[in-house]
Amino acid sequence: MPLPAAAPGGAMAAVGPMSLRELLLSATAAGEAAGDEEVCVVGIFGKTALQLCSEKASLVSTVCDRQVFPLFEEEDPELADGGSGDDVDPASKDYNKLQAYYSQESRVLYLVLTSICDTPQLLRACGDLAAAESRESGPGHPSGGPAPLPHAEAHEFWKHQEKLHCLSLLYLFSVCHILLLVHPTCSFDITYDRVFRALDGLRQKVLPSLKAAIKDCPVGKEWKLNCRPCPPRLLFLFQLNGALKVDPPPGRGQDPCGHLEKPPPKKHSPKRRLQHALEDQIYRIFRKSRVLTNQSINCLFTVPANQAFVYIVAGGAQDGDDPVAMLLDQLRNNCTMRETDSLLAPTLSGPRRYQMMRHGRQQLSFHAESSSSSSSSSGQLVDCTLKEFLWQHVELVLSKKGFDDSVGRNPQPSHFELPTYQKWVAAALKLYEVTIEGKDDDPTSLTGELSSKIMSSIKVLEGYLDIDTKFSENRCQKALPMAHSAYQSNLPHNYTMTVHKNQLAQALRVYSQHARGPAFHKYAMQLNEDCYKFWSNGHQLCEERSLTDQHCVHKFHLLPKAGEKPEADRNPPVLYHNSRARSTGACNCGRKQAPRDDPFDIKAANYDFYQLLEEKCCGKLEHINFPVFQPSTPDPAPARDESSPAPPEGEIEKLKEKEPQTQGESTGLSLALSLGQSTGSLGTYPPDAQGGGDNAESHGQSGDSKSEKRPSLVDRQASTVEYLPGMLHSNCPKGLLPKFSSWSLVKLGPAKAYNFHTGLDQQGFIPGTNYLMPWDIVIRTRTEDEGDLDTNSWPAPNKAVPGKRSAVVMGRGRRRDDIARAFVGFEYEDARGRRFMCSGPDKVMKVMGGGPKESAIKALNSDMPLYILSSTQGRGLKPHYAQFMRLFVVVPDAPLQITLTPQVQPGPPPCPVFYPEKQEITLPSDGLWVLRFPYAYVTERGPCFPPKESQQLMSYKVLRGILKAITQ
Repeated sequence: MPLPAAAPGGAMAAVGPMSLRELLLSATAAGEAAGDEEVCVVGIFGKTALQLCSEKASLVSTVCDRQVFPLFEEEDPELADGGSGDDVDPASKDYNKLQAYYSQESRVLYLVLTSICDTPQLLRACGDLAAAESRESGPGHPSGGPAPLPHAEAHEFWKHQEKLHCLSLLYLFSVCHILLLVHPTCSFDITYDRVFRALDGLRQKVLPSLKAAIKDCPVGKEWKLNCRPCPPRLLFLFQLNGALKVDPPPGRGQDPCGHLEKPPPKKHSPKRRLQHALEDQIYRIFRKSRVLTNQSINCLFTVPANQAFVYIVAGGAQDGDDPVAMLLDQLRNNCTMRETDSLLAPTLSGPRRYQMMRHGRQQLSFHAESSSSSSSSSGQLVDCTLKEFLWQHVELVLSKKGFDDSVGRNPQPSHFELPTYQKWVAAALKLYEVTIEGKDDDPTSLTGELSSKIMSSIKVLEGYLDIDTKFSENRCQKALPMAHSAYQSNLPHNYTMTVHKNQLAQALRVYSQHARGPAFHKYAMQLNEDCYKFWSNGHQLCEERSLTDQHCVHKFHLLPKAGEKPEADRNPPVLYHNSRARSTGACNCGRKQAPRDDPFDIKAANYDFYQLLEEKCCGKLEHINFPVFQPSTPDPAPARDESSPAPPEGEIEKLKEKEPQTQGESTGLSLALSLGQSTGSLGTYPPDAQGGGDNAESHGQSGDSKSEKRPSLVDRQASTVEYLPGMLHSNCPKGLLPKFSSWSLVKLGPAKAYNFHTGLDQQGFIPGTNYLMPWDIVIRTRTEDEGDLDTNSWPAPNKAVPGKRSAVVMGRGRRRDDIARAFVGFEYEDARGRRFMCSGPDKVMKVMGGGPKESAIKALNSDMPLYILSSTQGRGLKPHYAQFMRLFVVVPDAPLQITLTPQVQPGPPPCPVFYPEKQEITLPSDGLWVLRFPYAYVTERGPCFPPKESQQLMSYKVLRGILKAITQ
C-alpha cells in the first residue's frame, strides 16, 4: 500500500495544530503555501477514557509519526479570555472545540472535535456549574455550602450541550471525506444509533439553509446541491485497554509437548476476529435502524462493503495513551541506555528522535505482533497498523476514485469531489458560520445567536436525544387529569383563596405521586395555572370578611359606586357585600330593637344602623355629642399611617374599582381590608404610647383620693384637612378626628326614671337581669360633736334628718356620714338580641325580686370583660358570645360630680386601647345616662375580630376606672 513519503531530512511540512476558526480565518496565508493542492479531510470525534491524554490527539500523532499535539492539553485560550468567567452563565457556553492540523506533504487535513464527551471539557463544564451554584447560593446559605442545581435545570444544561455537540457533528459530516469514531472500549455504544438518526433528521431540515450559505462558493454543482463533497465514509476505532491477551510461545522450563497438543492457530488473529465481529454487529444495527440504506447518496454516511472499517488499537502505557507512564518508561530507558544508543542520541532531534523512540518501544512491547508475524508461515494473516488501516481509505480520496458504497441490484453512483485547499476553506468557512457560530445570511445578524431557521430546525433533535424528557412529559401528562380530579373533589361552587390553596396542595400531592423526571416542575406549574384558571373563572368567592369575621357569600364582584344601583347580571356583578348573617341589636338608648345585617365597614357598624333607629326612638332625647372632623376643604384626605407604607396611587385606584366597598363612604379602612390586611385580628402594633392598661383606678369613695392625670386627647388643634379613617385609639396620630363618632351618650330621663325595685323596662332583657347595681358615694363626713347642717333649728326628738343616715364606725368616737346613692349597670347583648346585666367579671346578674343587693364598687374596681359567654347557648357546638354594649349610670341630684372615662382593649397586647373622641366626660346630675359602646373596633390596619376561643376572653376587656365620683 503506498504511503506518503517523508520530506528530505525526515521532517514533515505542516500547518498547525490550531483552532479550526483560526485556520479558516487565516486562509489567505495558508493559501499561498497550499492554495492549489487537493486535500483529503479527515474528521475525528468520539469519547475518551478518564485519563490525562486524549486518545484522539494521540491517534493523529501515531498516523503522522510525530508528536503533533502536546501530551498535556493546554487550556483553551477562548475560554481563558472570558468564556469561563465567573459572570458567564454556563448554559450559554459551548464546550465543543474543533482543532485542525494540516499535513501538507500527505495532503491530509485532520479535524479533531473535543466535546463534553472528553474528560477535559467535562471537567470544565462541571467546574463552571459548581461555580454557578456557589454564586446563586451566596455566603448566607443556611446549609453552609452551595445550593444544589435543580434536576430539571441540570438536565436541560446537559441536553443543551448535547444539541451543540450534534451541531458540531453536523459540520464534520458536511465538510469531511472520512470520519473516525473513537471509543475507549472494545464494545459498540448503541447510543450512536440514536445520535446518527438525529443528525440525519437535522441535516434534512437545515439543508436549505446550508445550500443558501454555499451557493456562491467556488465548488462543484453536486457539492452545492448536497452540501458536502461526498457521502463521508465512517470508520470505527476501539481501544483494547489490555482486555485481549495473546499467549506467548513456550519458554524454557515449559513442556513443549503440552504446547504441541494445542489446536493449530486459526487463520486470523484474535484481534482481527474481534474486528470482524464488530463490523458485522455495527452494520446489522445500522441497517435495522435504516441509518444505512442501499443508496449511499441518501445516507448520512457510508461504510465500505469490501474493506475493513473497524480497527482495534492496542492500548497501554507503551503506546503513548498515558503520558505519565510513557515519560516514566522513557526515563527508565534513558537510564539504561546502551552504547549504540548513546552514540546515536546526540545526533537525533525533533521528529526523527520521536520516530526512533517509538520504534524502540514497539520492538520491546509488541510481542503479539512479532509472534503473529513469525507464525505467518503457518497460515495466520498479519495485522495491519493504524496508519495502513487509515491510508487505504485516504488513497481512494486522493486518487479521485471516490467511495462506491451503494449496494443492491441497481446501485446508484454517489457524487465525489476532491477540492483544493482554497476551495475547501471557502465552503468550510460559510458552513462554520451557519452551523457553529449561528450566523444568518443577513450580515447584520449577531454572532453567537442561532439563526431562526437553525433554531426552528434544532427542535428535531429533541425527539431523538432527549428521551428522558419525552418519557417524563408523557408521564406528567398522564398525572395531570388525576391531579385535576383531586383539586375539584368536594369543592363548593364558589370558594375562597384559602380553600383554593388547600385543594391545590392536595392536587400537587397526587401529582407528585405519579409524575417523574425533568418535566416535573414544568407540569407542576401548569397544574398551578390550570387550577387558578378554574378558580377564577366563575368560582372565585369574594375574599372580603365582615367585621365579625364572616365571609361574603357572593362570588367575586364589584361595589356600586356613588349613585349606582346593584346589578347582579353584570360580569363581574355589582353588589354590596353580604355574609347572610343577621343579628338583632338595640338602639343607642336600648329601648328599641331591630334586625341588622352583618356590617363590612366601620360606618355601617357603629353609625348607620343607630342613625336609622334615632329617627324612630332616640332622636328627641338629650345627647352629649362627641367632637368629629370638620372639613375646611371640599375634598379632605384620610391620614396615612406612617408606620406602614402606603400603596401607590395607581394601585389604590385599581383596588377601588376592583374591590367591593360597603354601604357608605370609601375610607382608608376599606382600602386596608382590600389589601388583605384583615386576615388576623390586628397584626403588629407599635408600643402603646398612652398607656391604657392599668390606668387610673376607680374610686367609689372620693374623699382625699386622687386619680392620675390622663394625657390630653388633642395636644394641638384638630386638623381640618386630614381625617382619621378608623377609630380613635392610643396608637393613632394626635390631632386627628374621625368623620363620625362610634360612641353615643344619651340621657333617658331624670334620676327618678329608674325604679330600684322593678329595674329597667326595656326590650330583650332576660328576666331578673335588668337591674342596676347601687353605688353609695360619701358626700361629707363629720363627727358627732359638730353641729347639724342647720345650726339655727333643732330637730324634733326621735326624728332623723331627711337625706341623712348615721353610721357607727369602729373606735371610741362616733361620726355621721352624708351618702348619695347612684346606680350603675354593665349591659351585654348577644347576636340574638338577648340582653343581661353583669354584677362583676364573668358573673351574670340574677335578681329574684326587690332589686340587687350587691354593690357596684367591685365591678368598678375590676376590668370587665368585653365578651362573655351568653347565658343561653344554642344547640350547636359553636359558643355564642355576648358583647359589652351599654353602660347605664344614674346620677343622683346631689352635690357631686361623676366623670366618665371609658377605655376598651379589644384584643391581647399589643392591641391598642380605644376611647371616645372626648376622653373625660362629666355627667350632669339628676339623670339616667346611657353610654353606647362601639359594635366593632377597627384601626387603620384592620378590624379587631371577636375571639374564637373562650380561653382568650380575658384579653378582651373594658379597663377599670370607667367612672369617678368627685364631691363638690
